[in-house]
Amino acid sequence: MSAPAPSPLAIVDAEPLPRQDEVLTDAALAFVAELHRRFTPRRDELLARRGERRAEIARTSSLDFLTETASVRNDDSWKVAPAPAALNDRRVEITGPTDRKMTINALNSGAKVWLADFEDASAPTWENVVTGQLNLIDAYERKIDFTDPGTGKAYALKPADELATAVVRPRGWHLDERHLQLDGRAVPGALVDFGLYFFHNAQRLIELGKGPYFYLPKTESYLEARLWNEIFVFAQDYVGIPQGTVRATVLIETITAAYEMDEILYELRDHASGLNAGRWDYLFSIVKNFRDGGSKFVLPDRNLVTMTAPFMRAYTELLVRTCHKRGAHAIGGMAAFIPSRRDAEVNKVAFEKVKADKDREAGDGFDGSWVAHPDLVPIAMESFDAVLGEKPNQKERLREDVAVAPGDLIAVDSLDARPTYEGLVNAVQVGIRYIEAWLRGLGAVAIFNLMEDAATAEISRSQIWQWINADVVFENGERATAELARRIAAEELAAIRAETGDEAFAAGKWQQAHDLLLQVSLDEDYADFLTLPAYEQLR
Repeated sequence: MSAPAPSPLAIVDAEPLPRQDEVLTDAALAFVAELHRRFTPRRDELLARRGERRAEIARTSSLDFLTETASVRNDDSWKVAPAPAALNDRRVEITGPTDRKMTINALNSGAKVWLADFEDASAPTWENVVTGQLNLIDAYERKIDFTDPGTGKAYALKPADELATAVVRPRGWHLDERHLQLDGRAVPGALVDFGLYFFHNAQRLIELGKGPYFYLPKTESYLEARLWNEIFVFAQDYVGIPQGTVRATVLIETITAAYEMDEILYELRDHASGLNAGRWDYLFSIVKNFRDGGSKFVLPDRNLVTMTAPFMRAYTELLVRTCHKRGAHAIGGMAAFIPSRRDAEVNKVAFEKVKADKDREAGDGFDGSWVAHPDLVPIAMESFDAVLGEKPNQKERLREDVAVAPGDLIAVDSLDARPTYEGLVNAVQVGIRYIEAWLRGLGAVAIFNLMEDAATAEISRSQIWQWINADVVFENGERATAELARRIAAEELAAIRAETGDEAFAAGKWQQAHDLLLQVSLDEDYADFLTLPAYEQLR
């Protein structure tokens, strides 16, 4: 008697979308279902392990390099696989969601790489998840165009040799996709985003001279990297492409991962192409993990934590050294400025800051860096061209001068800055405005001339929580309290109503965003991720 056929994935509580059958084919859903059966149990174990590690940090207020993996760190003989041609020069990368207009603009931007984002720059509505996949398929088949309904402006792809190489970022391990379920259990969003993209495009990308390339977000340990490696091995066999075709760049955007960079590259070594220094999520991770550690771990306003802060220098320089020792690319952080169409002086000051930031990264040995807007591509390109010239990267710069002790990475109190009242106001403003847009399905939002995504909302609500719980007193004599945060939030809501008008205010999700920000900022139990309670409200 033959074994019963495995039950298929069910599409749950989702309105049918135009052309969804091109993405949600029986074969693609069968692949995602097999990923779920094989790998979700291990994902669940690793999420539980995060909680255990967080409890240990709460007990000790310290972190160290792992003793059990010292042999990996001390073995100078291993390297990651050589970069494929399409990923060898990454001097400027542009980030953004996979909506149709952004897909065209990012590919056309002049950047070497486009981080096609299903994660922090995308609110995971069912429409965004499915149409984002469609837009990528259409782009690779050159069947994509877009006409802006407001302006009538038409967008189309440039010739193939002028397009950026797409590197897809799936959702982090903590997020599920409630609209795809197997036997009543939601499939992890990471497996949905990876699975649909890989299944439909792996062979197509090989034929284009590229490959299925990924950014892996929110990684907290080398064991999580090992899980991704096992998924890549299985997936390549499943569709019949050579092992090592997949390439992955890991975002070192959690404080625990910063102590395991060598190990993460080692686990992925046949598929690794680099590490990235992700700033806002990294700071959020420090607050989250050391929130019980007292005043020495209290961060000042996020805009005062520059990449020249000693503990941030330790992090970025260790990243460059580790990557180059192992033959991997080191990719720098985000320039989030959005140029103003009205204020040339604002642009002038901001462009100078962006240039100084990118000059520093190129000078430190990074092989490339991120921008959020096409107008910043030439500025970042100039900084890296000045250092690289005709070379595709500077991996030969081994940075053996860098020596980082375990305590250097968490020396938050080495920063000569304090939280300010204005910083609290800004955190409330950005938090409410970002969450409101996210609840409407927008993940990348221009606020006060900066491109904000979920990571900036996380650091905003974390700082409100930390300052209140650490009993911070601001320079104006006011103490950080829940009452003060509520007062500022109420004032901001009133200001937004005055700014937008009653009709637009009522049509938005402002009250909902206000309430959610206060919930995750003031609750005694600190939510691991803002996007978990927010996803319950995303419709």
